Amino acid sequence: MKTFSVQHIRYFVILSSWIVFLSSFPNYLQASAIDYSSSVFLPPDTIPLRYPFKDREIYSPPTPEHQLFLRNPSSMKVDVEYDGESKQYILTESIGSLQIGHPIVMDFEEYLEYDASRALNNYWREKSLSTKGETGDGIIPSIYIGGEAFDKIFGGSTIDVRPNGSAELIFGIRTNKNDDPSLAVRQRKTVNFDFQEKIQMNVIAKVGDKIEFKANYNTESSFDFENKIQLKYEGKEDEIIKLLEVGNVNLPLNSTLIQGSQSLFGVKTKMQFGRTTVTAVVSQQQSETKNVTVEGGAQTNTFKLTADQYEDNKHFFLSQYFYEHYNQSLSNLPIVQSNVNITKIEVWITNVGAAVTDNRNIVAFQDLGEKTPYHPALSTTIGAPEFPSNNANNLFTYLDVNQLRNINTVSNYLKSNDFTAGQDFEKIESARKLLPTEYTFNSLLGFISLNTTLNPDQSLAVAFQYTIVGDTTIYQVGEFSDGGISSPNCLVAKLLKSTTINTRIPLWKLMMKNVYAIGA
Repeated sequence: MKTFSVQHIRYFVILSSWIVFLSSFPNYLQASAIDYSSSVFLPPDTIPLRYPFKDREIYSPPTPEHQLFLRNPSSMKVDVEYDGESKQYILTESIGSLQIGHPIVMDFEEYLEYDASRALNNYWREKSLSTKGETGDGIIPSIYIGGEAFDKIFGGSTIDVRPNGSAELIFGIRTNKNDDPSLAVRQRKTVNFDFQEKIQMNVIAKVGDKIEFKANYNTESSFDFENKIQLKYEGKEDEIIKLLEVGNVNLPLNSTLIQGSQSLFGVKTKMQFGRTTVTAVVSQQQSETKNVTVEGGAQTNTFKLTADQYEDNKHFFLSQYFYEHYNQSLSNLPIVQSNVNITKIEVWITNVGAAVTDNRNIVAFQDLGEKTPYHPALSTTIGAPEFPSNNANNLFTYLDVNQLRNINTVSNYLKSNDFTAGQDFEKIESARKLLPTEYTFNSLLGFISLNTTLNPDQSLAVAFQYTIVGDTTIYQVGEFSDGGISSPNCLVAKLLKSTTINTRIPLWKLMMKNVYAIGA
């Protein structure tokens, strides 16, 4: 009996001690009521991270996403459970049916503060997204502008700009080097700046529901009217101004008697007063209408040209002889009454741009080959034929030919003999010989037509050979590049155009003024 009593007393003391110990930790008892059977606790990571970061707590506000961190899966959710016995809130985070992390226990005041903070953060985050236009899907995000006045005027609260296209800029330096000993040292190397731009742009902008802006621009478009720009205001059903367009507009009409106009640039408005609609356009027409008449299978067009609209600086007679006999040669068309047949010709112009291989120094004279020279010191050669030739006057005997070969001293030499630059002669340094594809010439009428128009500061000179029907003599005017005169010695040629315009000298007559461009 004694042993039995002592053993029971020992059990009673141990049980009492546990009751006292547990009663001093009520929070521990409350936490012990939670079921942790489904919780997963992983041991701490023993590998140190180079860039350590802490895991986000359940109750922490959402932070901006970073590319370093992955997004939470959609199956992750936070559950809030209220424990009626302990009167506390238990927050658990789980993926599907698997609970992760440690649960968070909050009392009523803590949970109330947590819920208010989360709601406030969500509100300001949504407000920021709508204000900054981060929900737009274009390059330029939509801009939200609040206010009742803005919405009433423009029919909305957003400004949407959608650009589309491409822009390409090319910068470069182009260097050309030509080791031609006949050229000056400065002309052997040329440096040019190369700049090119290619822009293809299409912009559509909207302000609310009423204003729309459209722009289309392309630097490689064939016509200017292909680049369009338009600003349109479209009113509501109960407004007086139904439509207002500025820029590229049109005026279609439902009538065959009066046709509407297209490709207009100006202002167009459409207003409604009750049942009356008024459409007005003030614009400039960028297109034109043509009527085509076809008779007998052929199209006929009418051209209106004035006498002074001829093609200048493109068509030239080779000498005064061809100018004087032009009308006579064409008096019995279609037969050309001319005894002349030009067999060889070289054309020289002032070089513009980089040097080429066919460059020679040229001294061109107005009176070369002319039977009646303009310069008072020159005279007609006795017994010379009426046809142009180097022996038609005493130019070669009056001047020292050796003095004409030096490009550096020829100007001073000619001026000392009362020859005027730009009138009696032209010194063309490093002149360029045109290719046969760059011009055409009439071998019977004796005129030349260039493919491109000469600039006012460019000179034109020629050398040619021809024969006469019934005569075996070969007549020549000027000197050819293959005639035995080596570079850099100057060649003597016939001047057709100088850098000075003087309508009182015979040189002015050599430019043809009866050729017109009709755009055919």
